[in-house]
Amino acid sequence: MNVGTEWIVDAEGCSAELLRDMEAARSVCEEVISDLSLRVVGEPVWHQFPQPGGVTGLYLLTESHLACHTFPETGLAMFNLYCCRPRPRFAWEERLRALLGASRVNVRTAARGGEADHTSLEAEGKPSFEAKFSEPTSARGVSRP
Repeated sequence: MNVGTEWIVDAEGCSAELLRDMEAARSVCEEVISDLSLRVVGEPVWHQFPQPGGVTGLYLLTESHLACHTFPETGLAMFNLYCCRPRPRFAWEERLRALLGASRVNVRTAARGGEADHTSLEAEGKPSFEAKFSEPTSARGVSRP
């Protein structure tokens, strides 16, 4: 039984200045919420890392959650949206290029649930994936202020 869809979005080549700007990241999330008619529970939580770091934001939704993480040092913005109710496709590629200056946007979707039909998303022209896990590796060499 499919109990929702998860979108995992990686935007590369983004403007470092915009990735440090909490309002720029917030505007992306607010547009996703508005366009998809999502309902926010309570207040979103945002954290600004010390300069030259990025931001992290989290919205609790009646449908589940939306998270945003930016990495100005590598030009990356990452978003994760899970909805337990069907939603139309958001124009991630177009909007992240316009709002954050992304040069490349990778959008992956996954049907969620014990017996999710992963082929249903592919039939709609949306990529589906199966998560594969490996042993944890050391985080040495990864810096995040």
